[in-house]
Amino acid sequence: MSEIRFPLPDVGEGLTEAEIVQWKVAPGDRVVLDQVFVEIETAKSLVELPSAYEGVVAELLVDEGATVDVGTPILVIQTDASNGMSTPAPAVPGDAPAAAPAPAPAADAAELVADTAASIAGDEGGAVLVGHGASGPSRSRRRRHPVADGAHAHLGDAHVPPAPPTAPAAEAAPIAAQRPAAPRPAAESQIPVIAKPPIRKLAKDLGVELSRVTPTGPIGDITRDDVIREATQASVFRNIQTPELPEDRETRIPVKGVRKAIANAMVQSAFTAPHVSVFADVDATRTMEFVKRLKASPDFAGVKVSPLLIMAKAMIWAVRRNPTVNAQWTDEEIIVKHFVNLGIAAATPRGLIVPNVKDAQNMSMVELATALEQLTLTAREGKTQPAEMQNGTITITNIGVFGMDTGTPILNPGEVAIVALGTIKQKPWVVDGEVRPRYVTTIGGSFDHRVVDGDVASRFLADVAAIIEEPALLLD
Repeated sequence: MSEIRFPLPDVGEGLTEAEIVQWKVAPGDRVVLDQVFVEIETAKSLVELPSAYEGVVAELLVDEGATVDVGTPILVIQTDASNGMSTPAPAVPGDAPAAAPAPAPAADAAELVADTAASIAGDEGGAVLVGHGASGPSRSRRRRHPVADGAHAHLGDAHVPPAPPTAPAAEAAPIAAQRPAAPRPAAESQIPVIAKPPIRKLAKDLGVELSRVTPTGPIGDITRDDVIREATQASVFRNIQTPELPEDRETRIPVKGVRKAIANAMVQSAFTAPHVSVFADVDATRTMEFVKRLKASPDFAGVKVSPLLIMAKAMIWAVRRNPTVNAQWTDEEIIVKHFVNLGIAAATPRGLIVPNVKDAQNMSMVELATALEQLTLTAREGKTQPAEMQNGTITITNIGVFGMDTGTPILNPGEVAIVALGTIKQKPWVVDGEVRPRYVTTIGGSFDHRVVDGDVASRFLADVAAIIEEPALLLD
């Protein structure tokens, strides 16, 4: 028997510290190779750490909520072998067998119900750090507290049409029983709630009891819209009552993790790059018609299409005509990028992130739509990886989903241009000398004036507006 002091590892993000968000184990618990034992939050993402050892947890050295430097011991494990890498331990109550490699997102009823069963047993998490052993990640079936996984990304339409029904809940439930799961508490087992981990996290954040939500999912599962609808109804009801003020006169939120990184990046950007902004009102009626036709096209079956897709294509088209907006400033030179890693600003419970679609200039309309949809889902689930937020070249921020007409966005550090897409709504618009109702939006761009002069900024935004007004120009 030997003791191993497990240090906080460098998760490969170039970061020096992380916060202990939640322990997945307690002293006396047995851990197996690659079992997730703690969840940490870096300045970029939420990460689950797998154990490189097998043995018994002797001591937790750091409290939840504490921020520690890389290399600091955080856990003591008593191992059965002197080298710390013992042979696989026999199964004990509360441990799950090693899981197979993570499958693609579940599309059928069986996997959704199984995922829900895992969620109820406590199998929730964010990004997963690759383990050190040969086997796949193994997770404890021990009951644990929910962890933030959901995210609301301002990446287009808020509502995603439900997938066609695959199987009724009554037929899917027995399939889930084939996957071993820990016994649930009696009170919980009486509530047959089917909801994925991000939906459960969203419900917790909004104060919604899932047992009160009417499910509308294809197999009787609770969807994101179901939770929001219940929260809205509850909010309306609460507004009828006299609201109670909190006992404390103020709330103090520690500045750390993602929020600290955002603050540093925004201050650096705002006070380093001289921002200049331009705006344009745009008739987006033909874009709305084009989106409608794409949704009805068999080529886009099963793919989410929104005005953001046309905006993304417009940005790529305008970059080709004005390449210096897709550049990077250094004190020695201006680096013009001949590829477009298109960033999409996303608001999540942990703060603003900007994942990007790599080499978007080479994608077809369908490929770009699929990439944007995947980026959206990943951000909402809180699983965006650090690599997906690096090396962006130009950014879109879709403030229209919040009902905002326009704004003056701050540049994403390392880039020289960002464009804000405002809400698209019907307004009176003069067409051929007559006032008609048209779908109108406002686009606003901010630019680094060290690289982009006023004429280039104006031409670039005018080119983006031209595509929004007439998407057929994309055929040129």
